[in-house]
Amino acid sequence: MDCDEVMLTVRITAAERALLRDLARGHGGDVSEVAVDGLLEVIPALYGDASVLPLLRVLARPAPFALTLWLPAPVADLLPLLGERLIRTGGPAAGQASAALSAALRLWLAGDRSALAAGLARLHGGCGAVAVRAGIGTAAFALTPVKAAA
Repeated sequence: MDCDEVMLTVRITAAERALLRDLARGHGGDVSEVAVDGLLEVIPALYGDASVLPLLRVLARPAPFALTLWLPAPVADLLPLLGERLIRTGGPAAGQASAALSAALRLWLAGDRSALAAGLARLHGGCGAVAVRAGIGTAAFALTPVKAAA
């Protein structure tokens, strides 16, 4: 059976959930679409050796909220590879695709709010401004976002 989208559950914090919803409000209200955009921006940076420690750190932090996301199948296909890498470096063995998605999404959301909004605007052709509430999210990890050529 062919499927265009895959449903996965991520674990995030209340602040991360609020930030994701704020970003989604500025781009049509679709939280899954914004999450996919964020993953496309951060996943290429997560395959380097320097990303292992931040991934494990973010997975070690409590994330009490479950959020279900719909991902295009080609994006979801990237997650088991990242999940296997996490297992080899001491990450959780159960639910590796969901754990990889949670870690990648949480690392992306830990970035600067302005940079996140600007990245989304670039992906959407500069359409619409994003208003993100102050005080949500932190720059806990220093990952360099992947920039698309204009």
